[in-house]
Amino acid sequence: MSEKPLILVTNDDGVNAPGINALIDFVKDLGDVVVVAPEKGQSGMGHAITIGDIVRLFEVTRPDGIKTYACSGTPVDCVKLAICHVLHRKPDLLVSGINHGANSSINVIYSGTMSAAVEGAMEGLPSIGFSHLSYDYGQDFSGLKESVQSICKSALQKKFPLKTCLNVNFPNIDAQHIKGIKVCRQAEAHWADSFEKRLDPMGKEYFWLTGNFEGRDKGT
Repeated sequence: MSEKPLILVTNDDGVNAPGINALIDFVKDLGDVVVVAPEKGQSGMGHAITIGDIVRLFEVTRPDGIKTYACSGTPVDCVKLAICHVLHRKPDLLVSGINHGANSSINVIYSGTMSAAVEGAMEGLPSIGFSHLSYDYGQDFSGLKESVQSICKSALQKKFPLKTCLNVNFPNIDAQHIKGIKVCRQAEAHWADSFEKRLDPMGKEYFWLTGNFEGRDKGT
């Protein structure tokens, strides 16, 4: 009897985030699931890896019994540790998310969610990053189950392009109004950065990154 597909689940919002819990629930019927995710939020870490500090790995108990580990490092650290140390073989699919907030255009470069998927693609794995345009931590993801499962089933059953990952963004609308899936090119946009200079309680200066997202794409 052939083995079930092995599915690695990760994210950048942390091992306890609602988005990853939803994603685990969606894919657990498609194969054997193992979770390796940051112990706390790692948004905006991009493709960073930990080379000047230790990385710790903790097993986390879930009510559904799915093997889950929290990693002190970045999302890419999680993928590397999963492949090199946790799993008994390379996974058949890597899924990352569901991210709280969009990952389109330039945001893909900064996103820990998508960098985890890119790392999976670099390892030759079918890899998919899922994001939802809502930044609401209490967002209800349940209506996305059919779409996520459909995409993941296709990735498992069909020939997935080597060294490729998918970036899937769900609009911030009721799931019942989602009409289908559209394949798009990466849009052009830019973050106009600025830094607010502030004082800490000791009177010392520090800076807080802010900025405006500038869409530069007319969608042609």
